[in-house]
Formats: sequence, C-alpha cells, structure tokens
Amino acid sequence: MSARPRGRFLARFEVFAECLLTGVWIAVAALPLVTLPAALAAGAAHLRRSTGDQQAGLRFFAADLRAALRDGGWSTGLGYAAALALVGADLALVRALPVPGGRPTAALAALAALWLTVTLLRAATAWRPGLRWRSLLGPAARRALRDPAGSLLVVCGLAVTVVSASLSVPLAPPALGILLASTLAAEHRLTAPPMAPAPPVAAHRSAGAAPTPCAAAPPVVGNRSAGAVPPLAPPSHVVGNRSAGAAPTPPAPVVGNRSAGAERVGTTDGAPCRA
Repeated sequence: MSARPRGRFLARFEVFAECLLTGVWIAVAALPLVTLPAALAAGAAHLRRSTGDQQAGLRFFAADLRAALRDGGWSTGLGYAAALALVGADLALVRALPVPGGRPTAALAALAALWLTVTLLRAATAWRPGLRWRSLLGPAARRALRDPAGSLLVVCGLAVTVVSASLSVPLAPPALGILLASTLAAEHRLTAPPMAPAPPVAAHRSAGAAPTPCAAAPPVVGNRSAGAVPPLAPPSHVVGNRSAGAAPTPPAPVVGNRSAGAERVGTTDGAPCRA
C-alpha cells in the first residue's frame, strides 16, 4: 500500500472513530431524554470542528451543550418527549383494544414519530450558537418533506442505530455518532454549491468556441493544386536527341578539319590566325 492511500485510509478511519466517540458523549449527555436535542446539536458542532481542522474536545462539547440548552433545548426536549409518549400510548391502545381502523392509525402515528425524529436531527445539525430552536424546527420540518433523499439517508442511520441496540445494548451509544454523521451528510447535500457543468466537446473542440477561419483547399488537378504557379515548365516531348518545338541550331559549315568562322587553335608566332 502506497503512502497516499494509506494516509487517506487513516484519515477516514480517524473520522469514523471520532463519530463513535461522539456517539458515546451524546448518549451520556442525553440520559435525562429532555437534553437529547441539545446533546445532538453539541455532537454535530464537535464533528464539524474535528473534520474542519479546528480545536475540538470534550471541553468544547460541554460548552456547546450548555449553549444549546440556553437557546431553547430544554423546551424542545420536553416537546419531543411528550410527542413520543403520545405515540407510544396510541400504539399501546391499538394493540390492547380492537378499535376499528386502529392499524392505519397506528401506522400514521409511527410515520409521524419518524418524521418528528428526522426533523429533530436535521434541526440539531443546523444549530449554531445563538440560534433559537424555534427558528430551526420549522425549516427542518420542511426540509424533511422536500428532501426525501436526505431524509432517507437519516432514516438509514436511524435503522443502523436501532439494529445495533437490538443486537447489543452497548453498541447503541456509538451508533448514535453514525446517525449524526448521516444527518450531517444529508444537510451538506443541500448547502454544497453545485458544480458547473463542463461544455460538451465535439471533435476535439469545445462547443461554443469560434471556429478558426481557414481558406478552402484548392482542388487538385493531376499532381498539383489548381491555381498554383507551377515550379517548372512542363517538359516538351523529345524527338530524337532534342526537344520537340525547340528551334534547331544549324551546325556551322566545316571547311577542312575546322568549322567556318572558328578561330584556329594553332599559331605560328604566338598570335592567333584567322581564316
């Protein structure tokens, strides 16, 4: 394994371990149940700091927990606990008495409890110090309905927590960190800026770019382009040992052993003699 994949694996495992540790902190802080929303908000803030290379730790988690309680976490926890108690009473009543239409009512009550849980989780991940919970619950409830893919991601994290708790109770606290991480991922999908689409490329050239003007190639006639200046004149047909169409050069008359009009090669006293 090379150094780069090894470092990437260690970084991802560190985030996973931080999620498990954060789940344990949330479980301890949410033991009274009414402090569950504030504990989830403090855990979300801790995960954001730890993944953003900021100072994080138990001291910062405790400070965020106190701030979330002051911003209305107590009342939110009381309302959530009351809603869960009402749903539980409805399910118990339907199971104990054969009420007409009891099963559809129980199913609707279970869906309402699930929607309230998703809303609470999404509001907790959107909390920042100084924000009131009343201003967070309404938008979170609308996001839970308008973003079904993100809500399904939160429900999957909730299912992992429930299955872990059913298999072994000590596995439930660390699974809370995984549930919170899935909620953070669902919220990040809505806040991440969309990537600009790349322009389509056609024939090694980007669409929309101005084509480079180029002159049309002249038609080729024979072995050269039409309109181009020939480099050499075409050779004429050769008849015998000379070119056809060329003016014949008449030979000079020969007188004796030399040509007429030509200078004599030999001399008598150093001066040339003419015929």
